[in-house]
Amino acid sequence: MKLFDDKQFLSAIHGYERQLAKLLALLLAVVVGIAALELLVETGVTVVQRQTNWFDGSLIKLLDRLLLIFIALEVLQNVTAYLRDQVVQIELVLLTALTAVARKVIVLPPGTENKPALMAGFGVIVVGLAAAYWLVRQARRDQQPAQPS
Repeated sequence: MKLFDDKQFLSAIHGYERQLAKLLALLLAVVVGIAALELLVETGVTVVQRQTNWFDGSLIKLLDRLLLIFIALEVLQNVTAYLRDQVVQIELVLLTALTAVARKVIVLPPGTENKPALMAGFGVIVVGLAAAYWLVRQARRDQQPAQPS
């Protein structure tokens, strides 16, 4: 059967992956748009009605939701980069991971500084991700041909 011919089979799988990635990108774009709109409306209503004291933790909650939307946008960029280049862009993935860890560090609840193991864990994760990103950048720089002067 031709369907199980290696080239045709791999071509069919590749086409399926691309269509699924497009569907997921569309779904993610809709979700991000709705989340951004919801955040904008809720924040606008809160500001207009003066319902909150921003320093009672509401500002941290707002930052948390805002950074979560940025992370979702970065994931969408990862998917669209995959669709465009047909390869997973490790730099984008590492930057998304760094943003996600930064979000967690930024929105840590009060009293977390008293948990040294958790703080050390975050430190190890940040250093590891930053080192991986630096290594990928160095490898990419070494692969590029020298520019004529």
